[in-house]
Amino acid sequence: MGLKVIGAGYGRTATLSLKAALERLGFGPCYHMVEVLAHEGFAAHWARAARGERMDWDAVFDGYAATVDWPAADYWRELADHYPEARVILSVRDPESWFASTQATIFSSENLARLTASDVPADVRAMVRHLSEVTLGGRPHDREHVIATYERHNEAVRRTIPPERLLVYDVGAGWEPLCAFLGVPVPDLPYPRSNSSAEFRDRISRGELPRTAE
Repeated sequence: MGLKVIGAGYGRTATLSLKAALERLGFGPCYHMVEVLAHEGFAAHWARAARGERMDWDAVFDGYAATVDWPAADYWRELADHYPEARVILSVRDPESWFASTQATIFSSENLARLTASDVPADVRAMVRHLSEVTLGGRPHDREHVIATYERHNEAVRRTIPPERLLVYDVGAGWEPLCAFLGVPVPDLPYPRSNSSAEFRDRISRGELPRTAE
């Protein structure tokens, strides 16, 4: 199939809602961290990527038409090169709001401890450690550092991907800019909204393996 859409935005930029939107527009299935946590063997791909091994991206995304969220967002350059016809979507939100959301959810001490516990598969632990220690330099709670990392990432995407191939997609923008970018009609239904911070914390409190989106 090959990817038609590459999501370069970090987690907690409404990526699960974007996944649902892309699938409703015909760009599915859409790969996302929820797919990694739900399917045995998926995390092994990202453990290999974290070790710097040569990746077979067609095998990683076999059956998928799009990808959003981590861990794929860390490899946006490689994916954009491998799938030169794919459109790139950089989902963004206000940096302060984004940081606050990460601290309440994916980068909370409780969540990081849960995802690196001994009962979690080793490949999942390796993937999460890469995100915390490499992407965020081992400082996931350092506000200034994490926001600077987020902003550098977004600027690198903007600087690298040609404007005609890139949509910088702000949280809350709805269907219109997304549909215009992808060249499809606007659906006659509300834009998806899912996986709020409150929902995320509720899953953690129930002991569920957390998802990283929104």
